[in-house]
Amino acid sequence: MSLKETFQSKIDPMRNRVRSIVKEYGDQKISDVTVAQAYGGMRGVKCIVTETSALDPFEGIRFRGYNIPQLREKLPKAPGGEEPLPEGLFYLLLTGDLPTEDDVKEITEEWKKRGVLPGYLTKIMDAIPDDTHPMTQFSAAIVALQKDSVFSQQYREGISKMEYWDPMYEDVMNLLAKLPRIAAYIYRKSYRNGDHIPADPDLDWGGNMAHMLGVTDDPAFIELMRLYLVLHSDHEGGNVSAHTTHLVGSALSDAYYSLAAGMNGLAGPLHGLANQEVLRWVMNLMDELGGVPTKEQLTKYCWDTLNSGQVIPGYGHAVLRQTDPRYVAQREFSLKHLPDDKIFTVVSALYDVVPPILEEQGKAKNPWPNVDAHSGVILLHYGMTEYDFYTVCFGVSRALGVLSSLIWDRVLGLAIERPKTVTTDWVEEQVKK
Repeated sequence: MSLKETFQSKIDPMRNRVRSIVKEYGDQKISDVTVAQAYGGMRGVKCIVTETSALDPFEGIRFRGYNIPQLREKLPKAPGGEEPLPEGLFYLLLTGDLPTEDDVKEITEEWKKRGVLPGYLTKIMDAIPDDTHPMTQFSAAIVALQKDSVFSQQYREGISKMEYWDPMYEDVMNLLAKLPRIAAYIYRKSYRNGDHIPADPDLDWGGNMAHMLGVTDDPAFIELMRLYLVLHSDHEGGNVSAHTTHLVGSALSDAYYSLAAGMNGLAGPLHGLANQEVLRWVMNLMDELGGVPTKEQLTKYCWDTLNSGQVIPGYGHAVLRQTDPRYVAQREFSLKHLPDDKIFTVVSALYDVVPPILEEQGKAKNPWPNVDAHSGVILLHYGMTEYDFYTVCFGVSRALGVLSSLIWDRVLGLAIERPKTVTTDWVEEQVKK
């Protein structure tokens, strides 16, 4: 069966399962909310259902039940490649099933057919000043494609709500197919004088993104991009980019409006922009200390950072209470492909130095590194020196998870999101009672 047929076979069983749960257990509480959570960004409040991935504080991320080492082992790879293909992860996120090599080839070919950028889009992108932040360009390009939304057209014409998933599926497939080309277009336009590189018909989705960026001809960079796009794809539904995409989609906004909104959230320094902030901090550290520092110099620099009221970027996580498995996967890649890189040497040393410091300081709930502590150094190693572009790579990856979830939102007919808000006066009245 094709991907769409396989997905369609999952719809009725899942709808029936959800109806049964709501009917039988709809009044059962699954979460309590504290005053601290109301003022603290709803952290830890269980109130959104997301099927594609789940994040355990001590185990890390699981994509449809599979952890990252299992994905690297079980997902199909390109001929001669060692890292999983993102197309395979999308199949898994959408269907819950591990794909075969033929399943992955089908998606690769489908995205090649749908991936050509329309002329009106390149004109719009060319009109944006080159020094505009790449994430601004990325979001603008996504929302510009909305004129071609299949969902919006069919909704205007009249379509049963039970069929909303079908045009949403088409929009998602069309959008995902184009994202690597949009990203590469922005990169070449902003940093390479508009010298664009056409797609290679023999390459897969992630491999083609690496090829069209034209950063390096090192084949390891293609492997890195495949791994990068898998690792950053999903992190359950409560993070800003996932939640925002879901929230906007709950108004029956199409995939283009929803993803553009999610990418605007990803662009924040507390979310996807964090990877470039980490690299800036590491580079400043090396500049001030004259290269690769000793353990003693590094320890002092970290304490000076904390004592000045700043944080050590890339350490700690809102949910995780262990080293981020995505960090571990990138560390393993680096140990194999760039063990002598000076910046990687510093990142490795920080892995030894920072957690004990944060534990001694006693303020961090999680002293271990997250994914942002590592991703920038690998991109820089292969010649991507433009920090501002890193979050675009993150965005292409994150689209895999949030858009597959968006299709399921339409399958299940999830309601428009409208939480009740309260005032501080109301809170004070309640706590007095």
